[in-house]
Amino acid sequence: MNQTQLFDPASHSYTYILFDEATREALILDPVAEQLQRDLDTVARLNLKLKWAVETHAHADHITSAAKLAEMTGARLAAPAGCGVATAAVQLGDGDVLSFGRESLRVLHTPGHTAGSVCFYWERKSVEEEEIPTELTALPLGHEMRPDLRQDERHVFTGDTLLIGGCGRTDFQSGSAEQLYDSITQVLFALPNDTIVWPGHDYNERTQSTIGLEKATNPRIAGKSRAEFVALMAQLDLPKPQRIDEAVPANQRSGLGAPAPAGAQDDSPTPADGYAGDISPQAAYRWMTGGQAVLVDVRTDAEREWVGFVPGARVAAWKQWPGMALNPDFDAQLREAAAEGQPVMLLCRSGVRSVPAAQRATELGLTAYNILGGFEGAPDANAQRNHQNGWRHAGLPWRQN
Repeated sequence: MNQTQLFDPASHSYTYILFDEATREALILDPVAEQLQRDLDTVARLNLKLKWAVETHAHADHITSAAKLAEMTGARLAAPAGCGVATAAVQLGDGDVLSFGRESLRVLHTPGHTAGSVCFYWERKSVEEEEIPTELTALPLGHEMRPDLRQDERHVFTGDTLLIGGCGRTDFQSGSAEQLYDSITQVLFALPNDTIVWPGHDYNERTQSTIGLEKATNPRIAGKSRAEFVALMAQLDLPKPQRIDEAVPANQRSGLGAPAPAGAQDDSPTPADGYAGDISPQAAYRWMTGGQAVLVDVRTDAEREWVGFVPGARVAAWKQWPGMALNPDFDAQLREAAAEGQPVMLLCRSGVRSVPAAQRATELGLTAYNILGGFEGAPDANAQRNHQNGWRHAGLPWRQN
């Protein structure tokens, strides 16, 4: 495996791109929204296929770019099961394994900074020397990257659980000093002393440490009892992270915005020809969760499988592959979705296919609404979706398979 360590100076955050030299399959860990283009350029420069976009926890100091990376590269989203990242296709638990090419990371559940925080452990496999391509050293890399071809056998990516000479705070977002002490001393410090520690942050331009060094010298925890550590953490009196109120809700949606605001709102549909009317994604979500109408996804099976879906939505594809032919079972599937006589709200990719689908539903005697912007929204000036409108842009619940 080869790891590239990248730094965001605004949040003092490290992002890691890990890849298998043979297959070029890659994983990105803790990406930062403001560094999206940098990370895409790195993936392209190293000729990688991004397989996973992964989080160590739901961050409070920056917003992730995981969902945008998934959309633009085909990567799958993975996040700790206890962090409420509902958009992640894979909810990670202790002992789970993420594979990319011949390489894999093992999940270590390390609660404390947050209840769901995890670290990732990697151990080098025995490979023939000729399997490590020497041409990597000739790649035109930027100054912020360096391929690490050293033969260190063990590595752990610790997120905010264990830092160099420090650890994550425990005074907000389900934090627990008691749990953090146990996670560090019983899980991370149980790793071999020569394990390389790759932290999620550093504020003093340090890049790595080892388990043995942190055991011996980390002022937060070295030589301290559990009670002493808990008392120390209680006395830190740190300021509230500046971006926590926007960052945590956005990160629980893999970076695609905060949840729709609560409170009284105008859910009145816009009149339309041939069906009951057009409604916003936010109104559709409120009607769905309030039991006022049934949300029906009219996209193809492939779109739901590879792009994402709305939990709780019913399915009645308007068209299907191959050839995007009209679905002969649409009428039956739609009637089944509306079996209890409720109105239906139809969701497609950008609010185009759902219009004729809503008109057909009306012909069948149903009260039908079109959801404006669809799931991904209309393309912007750069032909990219999810930046202007639509379900995901609004930060409403969705999932990947």
